[in-house]
Amino acid sequence: MSVYSLITRRRSIRRFKQTPIPFDTLKKLVDTARLAPSATNMQPLQYIIIDDKDQVNALFGHTQWARLLPNNSGRPAEHQQPVAFIVILANKALETAWTNHDVGAAVENMILAALEEGIGSCWIASVNRPYVTEAFHIPENFKVDSVLGLGYPDEDPVAEPLTQSTDYYKDDKGRLHVPKRSLDEVLHHNGF
Repeated sequence: MSVYSLITRRRSIRRFKQTPIPFDTLKKLVDTARLAPSATNMQPLQYIIIDDKDQVNALFGHTQWARLLPNNSGRPAEHQQPVAFIVILANKALETAWTNHDVGAAVENMILAALEEGIGSCWIASVNRPYVTEAFHIPENFKVDSVLGLGYPDEDPVAEPLTQSTDYYKDDKGRLHVPKRSLDEVLHHNGF
């Protein structure tokens, strides 16, 4: 599948089958992050793979999911939560004004590489950082940026044209709809 096709298929997944992801596959995802662009090539990011079921369950309890959906319906049920997480860390001594850009590039590489393997993902910035820092013994010279929840998809969200609101929603069958601006709305040529 082409990279363009992967990108157009990509949606955040919040319902996962409980099939484990091979550790070598998770390592491959981190390798794609390692190879992402980095401002001034400082490479301030490091990663922790969490795939132990008890640790995944504990970390899951310290994340927030799809706050726009009513009644916490964006949060995966116990039988549909991620089977692995990748914690994204930034080394404070190597940070630059562009570290957030490094994170974006690294995480998008992992998201697309995961999708190519048939793995869904949800990038989560709403995480209890003090818990993660303590639970996973993160040294004080690192800060928790975000986590990437992973698993084989158990849902099929759909992108649709944005008409009124950017709010995503579930239809009466429980399928997630994600409004997206049209290309004509966001594209300018040779000036605004």
